[in-house]
Amino acid sequence: MVKNILVVDDAAFMRMKLKDILEKNGYTVVGEAANGLEAVTMYQELKPDLVTMDITMPEMDGIDALKQIKAADAAAKVIMCSAMGQQGMVMDAIKAGAIDFIVKPFDTARVVKSLSKVTN
Repeated sequence: MVKNILVVDDAAFMRMKLKDILEKNGYTVVGEAANGLEAVTMYQELKPDLVTMDITMPEMDGIDALKQIKAADAAAKVIMCSAMGQQGMVMDAIKAGAIDFIVKPFDTARVVKSLSKVTN
């Protein structure tokens, strides 16, 4: 059962918007990271049930962070978040082990649908 979620995005307002959607739908946001390096560290510390991961970030991008998280925990569940026009990167993320992706700007129904795929 997915309950605890780590939200990773370099834009604070995007993290806030996603956190709001998640919490209104019964999920708990256990941490927020602003880049891939923070995401990898926080994943190891918090052991969340799921990570929502932006693709384009400073320090370390979401795909590299995804690869490191999956290397440390093959069972990790990661949903990638991307802006329109990043289909190539989304395919790279799916190949690297992401289970789904959500396109920004976030649509509540789409976020909930993606999470239900993971929880069912």
